[in-house]
Amino acid sequence: MLTLHQFAESLGRAVDAKDAWTCAHSEEVAVVSQILALNMGFTPAQAELVHLAGHLHDIGKIGIPDAILQKAGPLTREEFEVIKRHPLIGEAIVQPVKALNGHSGVARMIRHHHERYDGLGYPDGLSGYDIPMGARILAVADSLSAMMQERPYKGAMSFEHAEAEIMGQAGKMYDPRVVRAFQQGRDQVLSWIEGMRGEVRIAG
Repeated sequence: MLTLHQFAESLGRAVDAKDAWTCAHSEEVAVVSQILALNMGFTPAQAELVHLAGHLHDIGKIGIPDAILQKAGPLTREEFEVIKRHPLIGEAIVQPVKALNGHSGVARMIRHHHERYDGLGYPDGLSGYDIPMGARILAVADSLSAMMQERPYKGAMSFEHAEAEIMGQAGKMYDPRVVRAFQQGRDQVLSWIEGMRGEVRIAG
């Protein structure tokens, strides 16, 4: 598992390196997802699988043109349809790795991390408990990290602002149980992110 984790971390860094605006995004999603999973009662081994999926959740962006990934300004409908392919591309990339496919559920977490609890997400429009639990955890961690990072089309939010956005979307975008786990672990999450980014950047 250690070798697999190192491999997943390296691939996550490769994705982050492709897009200068998402520095350390995969690492943040992996760590925050693991914290949430443990707060939800996952065993350490189960939480480690969610952690692996966090490192790899955006691996499919390797297949998305840079002109779309790094576009400054809103995406057109056609461009957003291209972006929406990345979970499917990511699933396809990891499927040949037996330890990431099938029983571990990592490939399915990658495929479904942009589903919404209310069924309005993609790629399959799953809702509620039909979304793999690991993917529901990734959705919260991914959103938190993305909101707190500067992107070509937006500024970075403070932790408190991002936290409020997540709370307001419980039962809509996010599983309320995952949001509660985030509330329970918010100090641990904030402490880790502050250590990762530094307090100056956190303040936004």
